[in-house]
Amino acid sequence: MPKNDAVNNPGSGRNLLSREKSPYLLQHADNPVHWYPWGDEAFARAKAENKPVFLSIGYSTCHWCHVMAHESFENPDIAEVMNRYFVSIKVDREERPDLDNIYMKAVMSLTGSGGWPLSAFLTPDRKPFYGGTYFPPDSQWGRPGFKQVLLSISEAWQNNKDNLVRSSESLTQHLQAKTFDEPVGAGPSPDAETCAAAYAQYRRSFDARYGGFGEAPKFPAAHNLSFLLRFWKRTGEPMALQMVETTLTEMAQGGMSDHIGGGFHRYSTDQRWHIPHFEKMLYDQAILTKAYLEAYQAVRNERYARTARDVFEYVLEKMTDDLGGFYSAEDADSVDPEEGVKREGAFYVWGHQEIVDLLGRDAAELFNYVYGVEPHGNALSDPQGEFTRKNILYAARTVEEAAQRFGKTLDEVQRILDNAKEKMFEIRNRRPQPHRDDKVLVDWNGLMISSLALGSRVLEEPRYRDAAEKAAQFILKTLVRNDGRLLHRYRDGEAGIPGSLEDYAFFIHGLIDLYEATFNAEYLKTAVQLTDDMIRLFWDEREGGFFFTATDAEPLIVREKELYDGAIPSGNSMAALDLLRLGRLTLNRDWDSKAQRFFRTFGQELTSAPTAYAQSLSALDFALGPSREIVLAGDPRNAQTQAMIKSLYSRFIPNKVVILRPASLKAAEAIMAVVPFVENQKPLQGQTTAYVCKNHACEFPTQDIQKFEQLLEQ
Repeated sequence: MPKNDAVNNPGSGRNLLSREKSPYLLQHADNPVHWYPWGDEAFARAKAENKPVFLSIGYSTCHWCHVMAHESFENPDIAEVMNRYFVSIKVDREERPDLDNIYMKAVMSLTGSGGWPLSAFLTPDRKPFYGGTYFPPDSQWGRPGFKQVLLSISEAWQNNKDNLVRSSESLTQHLQAKTFDEPVGAGPSPDAETCAAAYAQYRRSFDARYGGFGEAPKFPAAHNLSFLLRFWKRTGEPMALQMVETTLTEMAQGGMSDHIGGGFHRYSTDQRWHIPHFEKMLYDQAILTKAYLEAYQAVRNERYARTARDVFEYVLEKMTDDLGGFYSAEDADSVDPEEGVKREGAFYVWGHQEIVDLLGRDAAELFNYVYGVEPHGNALSDPQGEFTRKNILYAARTVEEAAQRFGKTLDEVQRILDNAKEKMFEIRNRRPQPHRDDKVLVDWNGLMISSLALGSRVLEEPRYRDAAEKAAQFILKTLVRNDGRLLHRYRDGEAGIPGSLEDYAFFIHGLIDLYEATFNAEYLKTAVQLTDDMIRLFWDEREGGFFFTATDAEPLIVREKELYDGAIPSGNSMAALDLLRLGRLTLNRDWDSKAQRFFRTFGQELTSAPTAYAQSLSALDFALGPSREIVLAGDPRNAQTQAMIKSLYSRFIPNKVVILRPASLKAAEAIMAVVPFVENQKPLQGQTTAYVCKNHACEFPTQDIQKFEQLLEQ
């Protein structure tokens, strides 16, 4: 018997998950199921006892994970079946995205769909043979119940094990065959036509009325919008910009936006962005703010700047650890203060009379007019009965419409709305709070660091720079081992789990942007060091591209290369962009050639289904050029330097790198050690001097800000 089995004993009241750090695993520590964390011990027991493995993958803010846990994993009868016939393993997909990627692909190959909770059945050698997502406890609506599935698989394992093993071998071979192992150059090389083909596909699926792509459900996937902005910048195609603006506007006005506390919910269950799935993910806040900031640079619409500020304030208020890292998520479910039971969105929805009692009749009438509040509730669909007589706030009408309706000035209306929101924010915070997943993930933090760094420049808000810098310093001090190896997760005083490609690629991306926000050369130096490590640990010398897991990682049944952009961009696509940006800065030709090889390696995928790889297309746009290398030589505190920086970041110039070369040679040594070509780009005539280059071909230097702006506009 394994030495820790006493912990997996009903008499102890807790299982082995009680020793873990993951909030998701700890949520299941009191289940009667004898859960194991992923590891050799569980599979050794499965092999010794000749049992199949049940693998359950989810995350702590997953609504249907909670449902299945309550219905099945807390059910003593079902737990008894699991404990008798299976070795059961729980995995937090956010801690182990490598495992989630592999077994999600397996389940999708078996069933044609995927999602969380992910339920997979494996042989003791970790190979999948059956799976699904959420199973109800009992059979209903043509869906097999979980207990029935367990008993059927147990019977098949006992009576027909050889067939299940053969099935697992076949499926594993299928997964291994889909890891981009064709010879380099076998497919077409992507080019500007690939970007045009992607634009045409986006246009065909674009919802002209409500924005977004397709019907329902609708996901933000803001990296699609960032690519479309780049396509508009390259081609001047007005429809590309219109798709971005319509989508950003409708999302910000809809119920997917938290109009009281800031931030965006995960996705919209309906076509109109009105009824969200209420969880809030850090990565959505990061990627969406980047899109709003870039759109603000492109068209100077103050609504986009205001939305970005609202999201940043939410992150700084609710999602930031005292040590500087950013938390991962907030749950969709919370306890309904009236009924005492957990409901989706209970923290966020409002009763009509509740608002009247809080604000007073006159202010409530105006507020309810603007935010679509109805006496009997405003949810257009409510299949789970969560929103009966409740209102999901959305911007139903403008301030201008309210001013006309109520005979007030715009300032008066805005003041009433602002006062109302302050009162509602205070009252809402007295409600039972949604569960917060407080682990700090390096990859998601890298995305947030990048967005805050950009926001500090675009919105001229030093607090955003300071928050980005504090998070980066926290990661560098806490999540880098003594040997320089980047780790993935921090929680409750413990850093652990070797970093994947996404940790390296996203954090490098954040450090480059943080350098531009601070002009502290140490961040660029660290980005270069980590890029060397990323290539050593993840690059495929034989076929090109980056593996998801490192050479020193746990061997799994598949070593994947992930290109698809899901809720977050793929590590490969971001790594390619890192190579291009740092290659322009450091003149490292090897990095530039690896980026070019990346596009050849994945050419077939990029040209056949380009909209699946939006972040790769943004990298391709950079590679196609022209890229800008912009050097400002002078004192960063100088008013002229600051004016040039402000002018630069007021413009949407996506394919650029920016370097500050201090005036004195001694002060410039740190940046010259990383960016050698700035040695001779000095301030002229004692004034801040701008050097604007395209692909390392430079225009005449200038100290005149109007001339500088003309060069930027070319």
